[in-house]
Amino acid sequence: MAGERSLPGQLSLMDKGVKSLLELSLSADLHTLNLHCNRIARIEGLGHLRNLRHLDLSSNQIRRMEGLSSLVNLRTLSLSCNLITKVEGLEKLFSLTMLNLSYNRICDLSGFQCLHGTGHKISHIDLHSNCINSMNHLLQCTKGLRCLTSLTLEKNGKANPVCHTAGYRETVLQTLPQLTALDGRNISGEPVDAAEENCSDLYCLEDILGCLVSSECSSSRDQNCVILPVVTPHIDQALAHFRQRTSIAVQSAISSSTELVSSSEPEKAELDKIHSEMRMKKIEDQISQILQKVSDTSRREAPPNVLKAKRDIDPTSESENESGKENNRKTVKRSKIPTYRRTTLSTRCHTNPLKNKIIDREEKKSSSKRPHSSQRDGHLQSSSDTRDLEVLGRKAEIVTGRQSNVDKLEEINSNATDESTYRALIQELDQEKERRWKAEQAEKKLTEHVRELQKHAKEEKNIQSMAVYTTDRLKELILKERNAKARLQADVQQLKSEIERLTNELNQARNEAAAHQKAVQALEETISKMERERLQQRTTEMKQVQEAELKASANEREVQLLRISFRQQKEKVKQLHELLILREQEQRKELETRVALNGPEFQDALSKSVAKEEQRHEQRVKEFQETINMLNRKYKELEDEFRLALTIEAKRFEEVKEGFENVAADLAEHKRALFEFEQKEEEMASLIRDLTSIVKEQKAKIAELTKANEEATANLKCRTGELETVIEEDKQKAVQVELLKKEKGKLISQLTAQESVIDGLKMERKIWGQELAQQGAHLAQDRGKLEAKIEVLTNEIEVLKKQKEHDSDTIKIKNKIADDQTETIRRLKEGLQEKEKQIRKQHEENLEAQKFFQVQLDEKAAEFEELMEKFERQNERKEELKQLLEDKEVELDDIKNAHSALKKKWQGKGELLSQLEVQVKQMKESFDMKEKKLIEERDKSLQAQRIAVEKLHKMDDAFRKQLESVLAAHQEKLLQLANEKESQIKAANEKVYCVEEEMRQLLQEMANNKKNMENKIRRLTHALNDIQQDL
Repeated sequence: MAGERSLPGQLSLMDKGVKSLLELSLSADLHTLNLHCNRIARIEGLGHLRNLRHLDLSSNQIRRMEGLSSLVNLRTLSLSCNLITKVEGLEKLFSLTMLNLSYNRICDLSGFQCLHGTGHKISHIDLHSNCINSMNHLLQCTKGLRCLTSLTLEKNGKANPVCHTAGYRETVLQTLPQLTALDGRNISGEPVDAAEENCSDLYCLEDILGCLVSSECSSSRDQNCVILPVVTPHIDQALAHFRQRTSIAVQSAISSSTELVSSSEPEKAELDKIHSEMRMKKIEDQISQILQKVSDTSRREAPPNVLKAKRDIDPTSESENESGKENNRKTVKRSKIPTYRRTTLSTRCHTNPLKNKIIDREEKKSSSKRPHSSQRDGHLQSSSDTRDLEVLGRKAEIVTGRQSNVDKLEEINSNATDESTYRALIQELDQEKERRWKAEQAEKKLTEHVRELQKHAKEEKNIQSMAVYTTDRLKELILKERNAKARLQADVQQLKSEIERLTNELNQARNEAAAHQKAVQALEETISKMERERLQQRTTEMKQVQEAELKASANEREVQLLRISFRQQKEKVKQLHELLILREQEQRKELETRVALNGPEFQDALSKSVAKEEQRHEQRVKEFQETINMLNRKYKELEDEFRLALTIEAKRFEEVKEGFENVAADLAEHKRALFEFEQKEEEMASLIRDLTSIVKEQKAKIAELTKANEEATANLKCRTGELETVIEEDKQKAVQVELLKKEKGKLISQLTAQESVIDGLKMERKIWGQELAQQGAHLAQDRGKLEAKIEVLTNEIEVLKKQKEHDSDTIKIKNKIADDQTETIRRLKEGLQEKEKQIRKQHEENLEAQKFFQVQLDEKAAEFEELMEKFERQNERKEELKQLLEDKEVELDDIKNAHSALKKKWQGKGELLSQLEVQVKQMKESFDMKEKKLIEERDKSLQAQRIAVEKLHKMDDAFRKQLESVLAAHQEKLLQLANEKESQIKAANEKVYCVEEEMRQLLQEMANNKKNMENKIRRLTHALNDIQQDL
């Protein structure tokens, strides 16, 4: 399975459908692994990832914490949104600092007992939205976590059952004093910043920020330029105590003179104003003292001044200042304070000691009354505080100008008059006021600039907090959507089960309806059979009528033919008449010879034949009457059966009708339910589509955020590489600076030696004054030279830095050019390889095409040969068919001859057929007579049937009327019974109500009796008590 590698050492497989960690091929160099929103059910296959620091397995299907013992360097672990019920498997994670187990089913925290003591570094634990019930179990398992500072059991309304107990927050904070934040709030109940609370989202930048801070600290020693602020909220929070300590220390030093302590910025401004006012007052006092001294020196001679060494007078020498600076630099190295904060601290820390030094000097001047020593102290102080004056700017210039003016006044005190000194001092005071006003304006600008920088820092912090909040919000939304999706899936499953149940019921109802329909169909079939039989009878009758009509038409045709034949036969009759006349004559002659009709023999024969025919006729009549009687009986039986069948079918039809109506009502309800469920399913589908679209949009946003974070990490890594090179160069330059410092220390030692010589020669100031002045001038010249050398060296350092930056830019450009060239070469190689592959593919395709065409040619040749063979066969077949045609023609001639012979034979047979037709006509006439008789009999039977059907309809109507009357009577009885039941129910309810009222009255009476008895017992007890007391 392919992963998405954004940077070396990082792997992100968010929402890739990973089911097992064993499917992935993970390198041992990984330090961050993100497997959010997958289908992982078990933690396994991570034993070789020794360097893994950050692991995200949130939104999976993990049920147990296992397979984490080999991850020794793991710092952050996220197992939120899983199915975990117990905390375990964290014994060997000594570097783990942040653990997220929110949105699980945890109720057992015994795994935290293995993390007790100082060996483990876990500081942040998220356990909101779990199933923790016991307060004692929670406190026992988390009491020994010494480094734990933040514990979250409730967040955004998602809590544990423990959070609802009384005094939950107070008990947890009392038993866990190491906590600084509980449920997103500090000890005082104020909400913690989102950037500080969600610092786990910036875990990739921890090492990079450390490097940046260290590089900034090292570079700030050599440069005084302004650097853009780096947002380090946790470092700022950690150093807040240090700032408070430094501010308290400085304010305690100031409080010795002013007795005012403050920490906020407006109070510091007030302190500066108070110091300036105190300074002005002291200067005025010094001016008045100087005027008095000038007046005294003009009257009296100056006594010899006792010169003392500087170290006896002023404890703030240049060496001590430098040692203090070096100590300050060491503390800066340890603290890793960002440059923009460290510069402000350094200015604040430097201004206060200068003020203290100035105040101490002025107090010493007023107490010791040594102008020359104060003059030398001013020069030395101005030489030792050059760096501090460069940092402070205008304020330091004001102080040095004031000191130089005071020194000038003390040098000219012997020659100037009172008025000139007073005017000069007033002018200097005005100038100092102007300078102080300018310095205050510069201070205002600096404070405004600092405030703007702080605003920018706060805005960046707010942006980071918003980003972190949005990520958490998106995660929560995704979780909510997943929960909603799971709920929807559960609802869908429930709906499916309900649909299945309803389908089963529908199937049952359909089966029942099918059974009812089958019964109805059976009834309909019986009815249809009856109707079919009727229709068949009608059809038979119609057929008989049609046949009769056809016969009539045929008879008409025959009549026409007979007429024609009659005309032909008239002629024959004439001929026959003539023959008959002849034959009558012959018959008469014969009759005369035959027996007479009125004779006894002929009459006996006739009587016998008539008697036989009458007997036959009577027998036939008897048989017909018997058949009629049998048919009448069968018809009555059929009528009875038909009536019974009608009654049974009517009952069944009513039952079926009721069942059908019930089933139809059920079907309507089920259809409504189905329609509602379909609407719900459509709504759910639309919701699911909307949710999927939202999830996709959120995934795209998350991908964009991850890409932005990855780009930021890549840029920071590139910057760290560049800064490492810069640090190496700075180290080399630091060695050079240390050499310069050593030379400076040598010069300082020379200066101290010279100062000791000057201190030793102070006792002979009058004699060696000119030489001392010359030596002072030489020292000033040496100092100027040294300062010039230092400036030259600083300029050289700046030039070297610029050259170093230019070289680094050129190296970057060359590296980019080389990378571009390598990429172009690699692309060209890939293009050549692709072209070679294409050529190979084309060559192989051509070979395959040649082979294919060769095979086709072979097939075509074989087909051509087969076609030639078929053509030859067809030619042979053609010749055979020609021979067959000739044979068939011969056979046709023979058949024609036979046909002519048969025609002759058929002509003779036609004559026989004409004779037979005459005989058939005669038979037909006799048949028609019989048919007419049968038709008359049929008409009579149809009339009898119609009469019987009418009787049946009348009987059916009567039967229906009887049924309706019976049903009406039955319904009336049912209504009467229902009314009687309602009346009985009402009577029973009234009886129950009466009984309840009686019971209530009895209960009230019992309660009243009980109260009376209790009152009586109380009275008796009081009386007994009184009696006992009396006794």
